[in-house]
Amino acid sequence: MFLHMRTTLRLDDDLLLAAKQHAARTGRTLTALFEDALRSFLAVEQRPSKRRRTRLPTFDGGGVRGGIDLDNTADLLDSMEGRDADR
Repeated sequence: MFLHMRTTLRLDDDLLLAAKQHAARTGRTLTALFEDALRSFLAVEQRPSKRRRTRLPTFDGGGVRGGIDLDNTADLLDSMEGRDADR
């Protein structure tokens, strides 16, 4: 047994007019059109998105330079900007 509920929606006038025209062209009621549209939307929302695998570019930089402490932000910044890190 199906339970049918009545509800009120506030729609943009142009959207409602387009929906009525589409319903008339396809021989459906406005209710049937909204039900079909909502079912389609919900089905798409429930599907897990299929993301394409992204390949990130990699570069061979020859590894970490000697004498650089990766835990020392100031030394890293000095090294990247070409300054001596004599702290």
